[in-house]
Amino acid sequence: MDIPQQMLEEIVHRALREDVGDGDRTTLALIPAEAQTTAHVVTREAAVVAGLPVLAAVYAAVDAAVRVTLHVAEGARVTAGATLATVQGSARSILTGERVALNLTQRMCGIATQTTRYVAAVGNHSTRILDTRKTTPGLRVLEKYAVRMGGGVNHRFGLYDAIMIKDNHLALLAAHGIGLAAAVQRAKASVGPLVCVEVEVETVEDARIAAEAGADLILLDNMPPALLREAVAAVGGRVPLEASGGITLETIPAVAATGVDFISVGALTHSARAVDLSMEFAAQ
Repeated sequence: MDIPQQMLEEIVHRALREDVGDGDRTTLALIPAEAQTTAHVVTREAAVVAGLPVLAAVYAAVDAAVRVTLHVAEGARVTAGATLATVQGSARSILTGERVALNLTQRMCGIATQTTRYVAAVGNHSTRILDTRKTTPGLRVLEKYAVRMGGGVNHRFGLYDAIMIKDNHLALLAAHGIGLAAAVQRAKASVGPLVCVEVEVETVEDARIAAEAGADLILLDNMPPALLREAVAAVGGRVPLEASGGITLETIPAVAATGVDFISVGALTHSARAVDLSMEFAAQ
């Protein structure tokens, strides 16, 4: 799993503090301290798997003596009823970590599964599916990882790793007499050649202007397929093009057929439904 260990541990510890607080009162009251058990993490529906190492990290934080065995590779497709992992050890510890472990894992599986549907909808076209910054606060690194497990591509991680000139930036600049081309040139001059400068446009003419100004990537916002085709022709392969704005599973095939390089979809993360996972305890 290509998530920095310290970052993963911070997410897990924050989630456990939120859920467990100063102790699992029900478990402490009812379950003997010496009780041992085995539990299986099972999916109740077909899914694409993502986040099992996070589940293991939750139990490592709860109780280092708990043993977690992962049965499925990240990015694998599974059918309903599949056992994804086995957890063995202190019954108290397994119960205490259950909800956090399942919440994070089923969220990530849901995003990976959703992403796979969008990737499949592209069909035989070369267009790639991008995510966005429309993620759950504090969980972006996990959610973007899940997108990758589903076959998608990560857009920028935050405001810090790329420049994206949006409509609001351009509106504010216009009040000072600075147009689209000048905005692109100013941005590129401020960061140098190693940082991507993307610009959002709403017309074919602005796409042409952005390309001529030296943009590294152009986002075509809310354009119907006919206009997307015109923009692709106008830019002529000089700059990669990203289509965005209200694109659904039903409309993706037509958008991909226009020749754009990328389609960005906020729904990969902001609207993905969690996969139905359960933790089933074996009879002792």
